[in-house]
This record gives sequence, structure tokens and C-alpha cells, in this order.
Amino acid sequence: MRRRGPGAEHGRVTETIPGLFLSLPEVLVLLGAVALLVARWLPPAARRPGTVAAGAVLVPSAIVLGMAGIRWQMLPVLAGAAVASAFALPPLLRRRTGRPARRARWWLALPGSLACAGLIATGPVAAWASPVPVFPEPTGDFAVGTRVAQWTDPLRPESFTADPDDRRTVVVQLWYPAQKIPAGAPRAQYLGRTEGEARTVSEALAGGVGLPGFLVDGVPRARSRAVADAPVAGGGERFPVVLFSPGSGGVRSQNTAWAEELASHGYLVAALDHPYDSAVVVLADGRTIRATTASSGDRDRDEELASGWTAVRAADLGFVLTRLERLDRGETADPLTGRLDTGRAAVAGHSLGGAAALQAARQDRRFDAVVDLDGYPHGPTAPALQQPALALTQEITAGTDPRYLPRLTEALGHSTATSYRLTIPGAGHLTFMDGPLYLPPVPSIVGTLGRTESPRVVAAATLAFLDATLRGRPGDPAETLRAYGTVSSSGDRGTATPTP
Repeated sequence: MRRRGPGAEHGRVTETIPGLFLSLPEVLVLLGAVALLVARWLPPAARRPGTVAAGAVLVPSAIVLGMAGIRWQMLPVLAGAAVASAFALPPLLRRRTGRPARRARWWLALPGSLACAGLIATGPVAAWASPVPVFPEPTGDFAVGTRVAQWTDPLRPESFTADPDDRRTVVVQLWYPAQKIPAGAPRAQYLGRTEGEARTVSEALAGGVGLPGFLVDGVPRARSRAVADAPVAGGGERFPVVLFSPGSGGVRSQNTAWAEELASHGYLVAALDHPYDSAVVVLADGRTIRATTASSGDRDRDEELASGWTAVRAADLGFVLTRLERLDRGETADPLTGRLDTGRAAVAGHSLGGAAALQAARQDRRFDAVVDLDGYPHGPTAPALQQPALALTQEITAGTDPRYLPRLTEALGHSTATSYRLTIPGAGHLTFMDGPLYLPPVPSIVGTLGRTESPRVVAAATLAFLDATLRGRPGDPAETLRAYGTVSSSGDRGTATPTP
């Protein structure tokens, strides 16, 4: 029996054509602008009512947008409507004053109308390229709840500051199996606890790659599929635990679609913000900590720096697992007490977070499995991994990166347990996070799998591996993983595609 509630709302956006998501006022502004443009070319008898109807749709919708906040994608639409009104309104105004109605000559109106059409068309194209992300409906039997915690390690000084009394603090977002969610329940804000925090995070992420924040102004408007502080699913089932570390400059919520899918299948996912390394971290008291980690431009020096940052992240992951153990034991009153199976724990990460996951697994035998989402293994490759590992990567060759494959092969080859590398055709580095849901569909950035397929493939492959390693599901994981790409395995090198 499915315990997930009815389909989640799309927040303030509506799918009007496949892949294009606009709010209702945005749709009406677009339709009103098109109608105003067409009105100039209607037969004389229909021209006046057509213009009035277009204005009646356009003006109130534009006012609503102005009050709610106009996305930059709608500015060319409004500009096109303003120019179109210069051709459509003067004849009407002249007629109301009793003066002869005169229209601009066709040879002047035609290029003007074409220019308006170009401006108006720019809006939906831009909205398609940089939409408000709409998260996929999780496919598991559980609804999904989420909440944010902040934990300080009293035993570990903060290595990024000079204050001897400063202790390492991390912000953690939990996604967990929840009870059936009533229809219409508000969905959790994406990228932050509030839209203000989400906007701060979105602007920091954009700034980290040199983009102006307005280009992704739709992202803070997004709602995920989870419900904040939803009641934990009933029954006595205990949930395996998956810890997650984001990429360099990434944030805890960057893999929300992945986390929600895992939680809907009965996992507790805990994703970390790493202060001074994540793009921006907003603490409970309102303080904002921005990233101070940066590349030096020297390869050897950067590798040394990355190894240090990876070590800090690995320690963060071990600390969070300890806090989850204490939470499960009931050291503090919590709805998740007694529901977490911390004896079945995996550690995962994207990019630099994948390297941190590998290091955490080497250092902490409490982790039973490790998932590396396209992460170059920084730091030592010893001691050998004793847990099964899955590395999901884009298609890499010696020509695209001569160091990646040898280093990854070394890291996985030293494992005493069976490890897998899954190469996903059409993937890009940002395929392994939420990026395909809202970034322009440029293959070099997000790959070619598309907005629907990217999160599905990454989550499905991860679930196949975790179900086998943490839950002991029967069958060969390699056979299941081959449905998503090319697999190499340390356990069957003679039959699987060899890692170059």
C-alpha cells in the first residue's frame, strides 16, 4: 500500500508546454502581450475589442507580477508589450477624443511588430533555459519530511578561524520517511528554511561561478516535494542512514531531488553544509558564513589544499554520524529516536564531497558503504577501503582528464570489498546534482540526459547499490547498474568492462 500523499503542488509555477514552467500571472502576461501585438493587424471591426481585451488581461497580470516580484525572464515580454501598445493604442485614443483614428503605416508597423514579437518570444525561451525548478515526484512508498539541525563539536576547534575558542559547527538537513501528507500541505522551501535564506544561497552559488544572481532568480522561488517537520512515518521500521557532502562551494540542499527519492524508499538522508567551504552557510542565529576556500592556480598547491579540505569534511561526516547515533538513542527528545538504523550507514558525496566520502569511509568503519558522485579522490588512498564503493562518473578519457581515471582506479582498486564504477552516457559533472532542473541545458554543463532523466538515473543507480549493500537485497548489483551505463567492478574484472 502506498503511503505517499497526493501529488505535490508545483508551488507558484504551472507547466504550460513540456519543459516550460510559468506562474499563472506570467502566462497571462505572455498571452496579453501576444494579443496586443496581434490586435494591430486585426480587421477594423475587431481591432478595438481585441486591444481592450488584451489590455484587460495584460495590465492586471502585470500589476500582480509587480507585487509578487518580476523574474528577469518576463522583462522582455513587458518591453515587447510596451512597444506593441505604441502601435495599438493611439488610434483608440484618437477616436475617444473625436479626432480621426490613424494607424502607423504598414511599412513602419511591420518591422515594429517583428521587433515586438522577438522581445515577447525571448521571455519563454529564457524561462525554458532558466526555469523555476520543479522537482520530480518521489517514487517510493513513503511521503518525505525534512528539517534542518545545527550541531557543534565541542572537541574540535574550528580550523578556518584563529579564535581558539571557536568550535566546529555544521548545519545538517535531514530528509526522512514521513506519514501520508494531506493534499495542499505547503512544501518545503528549496535552498533554505525561508525564501530569504534561499535567495542568499542562490546568489552565493551564482557568484561562485561568476554569474550575476538575477540569472537564477527563479531558484529561490522553488518548492521541493518534502514537507518541513512532517510527522515521521508510523510503524516500527528503522531507516538506514545516508550522509551526504556537497561539492566544493556546494550546499547541503544541492542534491534535494536525490535525497527525496532515497527518503521515499525508506532511507534517512543527512546532508551537510561545511562552513567556510560551502558557498554560504546561514546559522540559526542569523550569522552568515561565506566560503573562504579558493584555488591557488598551482596544481600541486591546489592538491594539497583540497586534501586538507577533504580531511575536514571527512571529520564533519564522522561527527554527524555520532550525533545521529545519539539522537537515535534518545539522548535528546526527538521524533526520530529509535527509528534510525545507524548500524547500516552509507556515506556519499558529489565532486569534492565524493572525495570526502571516500576518506570518511577509510577512517571510520561505522560506514558500511560509500557512494562517490563524480568526485576526484583527493588525499591518501591508504588504508584500503574495507567497504563496498560505487563511483558514478561522466564519460572520462585520458584526453579529457589524464589524472582522473588512474587516481580513481587506484582508490577503488585498493578496496578489500567489491567496488563498482558506473559510467553514465550523456552525463556531465552537474548531472549528479539538482543543476539540470534549473540550469540552461548546455551539454558541457549538465550533460544531455535532460531535466527528467538526470535525477532519475542518478537516484536509481544509487538506490540499487544501497539496497544491495545496506539491505542485502538479492542479486548482482553490477547487473542492475548496467541498466544505467557501463559498469566495471573490482569483483568481476574478467566479465565487466575494464576500467581504463
